[in-house]
Amino acid sequence: MRLGATLADLSPGPPIALAERAKRLAGAGFESLWTPQIIGRGFLVPDPFVTLAVAATATEDVELGTATVQVPLHHPADLAHRILSLMSVCGDRLTLGLSPGSTDTDYGVFNRDFAARFRTFSANLPRLRGLLEHGRDERADLAPPPAHGRPPLLLGSWGANVERAAREFDGWLASAYRRTPDQIIAACARFRAAGGRRAIVCAVPVPDSGDLGPTGEVLRQYADAGFDDAVVLIGPDGPDPARVRALL
Repeated sequence: MRLGATLADLSPGPPIALAERAKRLAGAGFESLWTPQIIGRGFLVPDPFVTLAVAATATEDVELGTATVQVPLHHPADLAHRILSLMSVCGDRLTLGLSPGSTDTDYGVFNRDFAARFRTFSANLPRLRGLLEHGRDERADLAPPPAHGRPPLLLGSWGANVERAAREFDGWLASAYRRTPDQIIAACARFRAAGGRRAIVCAVPVPDSGDLGPTGEVLRQYADAGFDDAVVLIGPDGPDPARVRALL
């Protein structure tokens, strides 16, 4: 199982130096760096497209991913333009985790209908896919077709969407921030049974201090369950990234 790390700081406090954090995590041996889209929670989580563009210029070879972009918060053509722009910086290192979203606060910022998020996600997704594959459609001419093709698209969601991730996407993102290891492992079995490809468990919490043994045990459970990747969440006051990387 590959091990990645969350690049953004998901706690209140002064902004972190993104370029330095990306270099430190990559230097510690993490194979991927991920950032979510979180808006209006009372503290700043930098825009994922800005964050990953910074990380792309500060690192080499490391995979860069969104976990996740909330598709219904965007017009599909605007979102495609932003992703195509990011692809011009990241090249073939970019992986896109997409989701309907899970927190009504983010929707309130834009006066969007939280209850309709799954319907809006399904309505906007086909056009977004087409624009990412071709750079254009009958209503927009955004860019030439991407040289590397579109980035892999992963679905970050729960319930019946676990099977949907297997059927319609290049992989599935499970959030360890909201679910227990037992729940996540059971869902992974459903994902595999439905023919799913890449399975990633994200935001695996790492304690700021104390014994890292329990974190290592959880990571081993995910590896034994067949996850392809785990992405740890290390706070700004957390342990040395190299110690965390050595757990697996």
